[in-house]
Amino acid sequence: RDLFARKLLRTNLSDLAAMGAQPLGAFLAVAWPRAHASSEPEDFARGLDTDLRLFGLPLLGGDTVSSDGPLVASLTLLGVAPRGSAVRRSGARPGDLICVSGPIGDGGLGLAAVQGELEDTSGYLARRYRLPDPRLDLVEPLRAHASACLDISDGLIADARHIATASQVRLEIDLERVPVSDAGASWLAIQEDEAAARLRLATSGDDYELLLTAAPEAAGALGLPVIGEVREGRGVAVSYRGRSMAGGAGGWRHL
Repeated sequence: RDLFARKLLRTNLSDLAAMGAQPLGAFLAVAWPRAHASSEPEDFARGLDTDLRLFGLPLLGGDTVSSDGPLVASLTLLGVAPRGSAVRRSGARPGDLICVSGPIGDGGLGLAAVQGELEDTSGYLARRYRLPDPRLDLVEPLRAHASACLDISDGLIADARHIATASQVRLEIDLERVPVSDAGASWLAIQEDEAAARLRLATSGDDYELLLTAAPEAAGALGLPVIGEVREGRGVAVSYRGRSMAGGAGGWRHL
């Protein structure tokens, strides 16, 4: 439960980072199953306290109740950005470059590692899945340079579609340019079909890196990996080494 509480906070922090907002504090509502183990609330509170202190945030309030159902926890973060400077999904323009803030696919591989489906001797992948690092270091650079941004929770391609829809543009992504970690590269090296494997990494979700667009000169100032371009049109186009690929659902679908 301590890891669950920490991930809950960190994923919400990723949302704020993507908007270029500085976090101010948190509200928490929890419904505990009546049959929970006596140590679970203490473990949850300890994990949450660890990361609230780590990120310098106060717990401002909330509520705790019991339930006949499963554990349900809802964390709401407050954040602030200077007036008119928040980064939205709707600002991408043709000619912008598409960037990501870090390696893609570790979240999905980490889930597979946690479930015992692949070897993770260093524990790196499991940690990337369980404790993503919110990119709060990019809050001010995003406000200065990004035209659109969101955090990658559903999957790179699925979240690219959210920007494409909000901005009414076409995002063209080259999977060969999408960065992967050393662990991701090791996994890719043993796959029979690299194109399909890269597509899996781009649709697995739970990375909580940032996907953003920026004008070419602004993208250069950010210094982040460029994975494609914004064009006139609609939707997301995916290719690998010049070959068009079907993105499918692109990741998690909420509805």
